[in-house]
Amino acid sequence: MVFVYLIAVVLVLLFSVTIHEYAHGWVADKLGDTTPRDQGRLTLNPLSHLNVLTTIVVPLLIIFSSRGLIPPLARAKPIRINPYHFKNPRQDLMLVSAAGPLSNIGLALVFLLLAKTALPVVSGIFTLAAFLNFILAVFNFIPIPPLDGSRIVAGLLPIKQYQLYRRWERFGYLILGVLMFFLIISGFLIKGIAFLQNILFSL
Repeated sequence: MVFVYLIAVVLVLLFSVTIHEYAHGWVADKLGDTTPRDQGRLTLNPLSHLNVLTTIVVPLLIIFSSRGLIPPLARAKPIRINPYHFKNPRQDLMLVSAAGPLSNIGLALVFLLLAKTALPVVSGIFTLAAFLNFILAVFNFIPIPPLDGSRIVAGLLPIKQYQLYRRWERFGYLILGVLMFFLIISGFLIKGIAFLQNILFSL
């Protein structure tokens, strides 16, 4: 059963981060930046987005090392965006960044609907898939570089605050590492997932 669970987690995460990156690329392409298309990343082929370390190894390490204290997190190979191709660089970059986690929320909703209508044998897998997508959405909305939330916040800030905010980008991974080590990220994810679920279930 443990082996089946691990396989299910890896496959769901691979599919979900593929959709996440494709959403980034699709919105960028619609806003005038053809960089993802030119680099062959505007595709739903998981192999084009796969990063063995961050898509497979990291989530498995989290599962085995945290003993459930930290939800499995994964990241695909980031899509490259050239904001200078946009008409409104800051605003359009914000839209491109939001597209990724919003796609995971959409996937979570689809999986929840499938879980309600599917046979009990596969209903659990769909529920797991919805939960993992909620995790990806909430995690990527965190306003710490290099996560999508940081670019969304940057697009909303006045120019002076934006320049100050950009100075902290180089410390993003360090900040994330500290937050994960002290399980602060886990608490934020749990509250964020509950918030999203309440919104979706009230629709």
